[in-house]
Amino acid sequence: MAFQKILIAVNDESFSLKPAQTGIALAESLQAAVAMVFVIDQRLTLGNIETGITPNDALVLLRKEAENTVDQLIETVGKGRNIRRFTPEGRPTAEILNVAEEWGADVIVMGTHGKSGLLQLIAGSISEYIKHHSKVPVLIVPSK
Repeated sequence: MAFQKILIAVNDESFSLKPAQTGIALAESLQAAVAMVFVIDQRLTLGNIETGITPNDALVLLRKEAENTVDQLIETVGKGRNIRRFTPEGRPTAEILNVAEEWGADVIVMGTHGKSGLLQLIAGSISEYIKHHSKVPVLIVPSK
């Protein structure tokens, strides 16, 4: 199987730097196209009435965070490369898989926060879900 399209799933700059570096290096070594996906998690758009943040305000802030994170990662590790961007809104697990299928990714590169035990059971793991439900290979890069 030839990897011609590499999708790098990112969420925040601090945990996404190493997976982004790995995905870009893989793309360069294979002369593959690369895209980054940052899913705007709609579960975080509830807002906070006490601080005056409405759900719409929260969504605007999350969109800005997604754009800024992808911009910073491209500036840091992808400078000079043509990198496609995706910032869908929804549940991260579903949207990463949707983008991978619609874009025709051959591999997904993503990081892991390293949750284990009870924390992983309660919070779940996006990378674990993707690993088990993806139709294409998944490269999981530890953040540490």
